Amino acid sequence: MARRPDVAKTVASLRRKLARWRDAGETIALVPTMGALHAGHLSLVRLARRRAAHVVVSIFVNPAQFAPAEDFSTYPRTFETDLAALAGEKADLVWAPENVAVMYPDGFSTRIVPAGPAKAGLEDAFRPDFFAGVATVVGKLFIQVAPDVAVFGEKDYQQLKVVTRMARDLDLGVKVIGAPTVREADGLAMSSRNVYLTPDERAVAPVLHRVLTLCAKKIATGHSVATILAEGREVIERAGFTLDYLEARNAETLGPIASGKDGPVRLIVAGKIGKTRLIDNVGV
Repeated sequence: MARRPDVAKTVASLRRKLARWRDAGETIALVPTMGALHAGHLSLVRLARRRAAHVVVSIFVNPAQFAPAEDFSTYPRTFETDLAALAGEKADLVWAPENVAVMYPDGFSTRIVPAGPAKAGLEDAFRPDFFAGVATVVGKLFIQVAPDVAVFGEKDYQQLKVVTRMARDLDLGVKVIGAPTVREADGLAMSSRNVYLTPDERAVAPVLHRVLTLCAKKIATGHSVATILAEGREVIERAGFTLDYLEARNAETLGPIASGKDGPVRLIVAGKIGKTRLIDNVGV
């Protein structure tokens, strides 16, 4: 049986465990997660192992990135299963704050409020406090772990760009690496929230990826971006989604584009099927 990774539950114990690697001049990779790990998360751990001598996986369901009406209290928590999965991937250390107060003690009053890609009119238009919550907790993780590299999945594409920009702007000394989205056989992007889907909703959910892929092919061959996006939105809504957005954006800045020549281009989508909100993206 694979050895389970060590677990740190306080900042002091985390830093003690990291010190021996740092003193030896060994590199460290961080994979930030909220737990409920699936094959997509584990692919990030494998990439991290290729980029550093030691891999730290954080598991913390961050209340600062949930709005009052969102699913913080019911977000899946599967810590023991997560540890077993990480043992199979030979992760070295799990940073799992023992309670919320470890990350946000009494009197906590400092936030990182990002702009740039965090104000692109995508997720931020529907979840206005989300990226401040993400940036603050990721900033803390970067300071606590001081990794050489950090690995994030491309599924949360706007988040990836926000974190990359923050690390660069604040000179945090962390190289942020984006990893390709891992998908089910029918194209659905793996997500911890997929467990919320009913069988009927699960059957419909892959339409997001199918529409993204078709739209990307058409835009790449010179079709009108506005026309293709309008057609894609209609297909998604007809399938039963309440669509928040389907947009074509510059892949680096997330600024609007007028044509496929304004590249590199990323197609980004978010919508709700039943009670579950799904996001996805593909490059053009």
